[in-house]
Amino acid sequence: MPTAIIADDEDLQRAELQRLLALAWPELEIAASVEDGTEALAAIAELEPSVAFLDIRMPGISGLDVARASQGKSSVVFTTAYDSHAIEAFDLGAVDYLLKPVTQARLEQALQRLRTRLETDSAERSERLVALDERLRPNAAQERIRWISCTAGNLIKLFPIDEILFFESDTRYTRVVTALDEGLIRMPIKELVPKLDPDQFWQIRRGTLVCARAIARIRRDELGGFLVELREHPAQLKVGQTHAWRFRSEVLLR
Repeated sequence: MPTAIIADDEDLQRAELQRLLALAWPELEIAASVEDGTEALAAIAELEPSVAFLDIRMPGISGLDVARASQGKSSVVFTTAYDSHAIEAFDLGAVDYLLKPVTQARLEQALQRLRTRLETDSAERSERLVALDERLRPNAAQERIRWISCTAGNLIKLFPIDEILFFESDTRYTRVVTALDEGLIRMPIKELVPKLDPDQFWQIRRGTLVCARAIARIRRDELGGFLVELREHPAQLKVGQTHAWRFRSEVLLR
């Protein structure tokens, strides 16, 4: 919901503007109504309203100074009995400049401009957030591995990612295992993890990733640890203590 503050040193003017806003834009919540520039600055800092309706001439700090000090935090509409500050007001990025007494028709015109500004600002913020999210997500689907090229002696083998049952690493190489074949790649598990779908491949040990769909059952060993048994391969993969949380389910353990 959009929010607003009203700053004017005249009680009647504040009340009248609030009445007109309630008629023209019922969804707009008036978060604060203050009578001087100092209170207006404090309200903007605390409440971060969508818009600030500022009288230009107020005791202490003027509306222009408030807009200058809080620039960028809220959209600003000036209300004033004087037209001599219009150029300065628009230089500060004001959405509109309303001369008193404010009429309903003139206010609705200003509110149309204000809605357009708020929608534009919201769209730009959303685009920036999406762009930032894409930059911060190295695991984006378009970067994930679809094929693995492995070596086996003098051979090079190409496995589609959906056929791989598990990856198992030592200090130099990672073993890539399918139901019928396997090979080696020179890439540690820590470099593989960001390139794989985390819903498809689960890390169960520092050096082991297993395809979730390939898991047949989980059983406990003689020391109380977990072993992963696969549907299409005889390997039994030990689960590290830090990854055992995945399998602490009565359903899985039966």
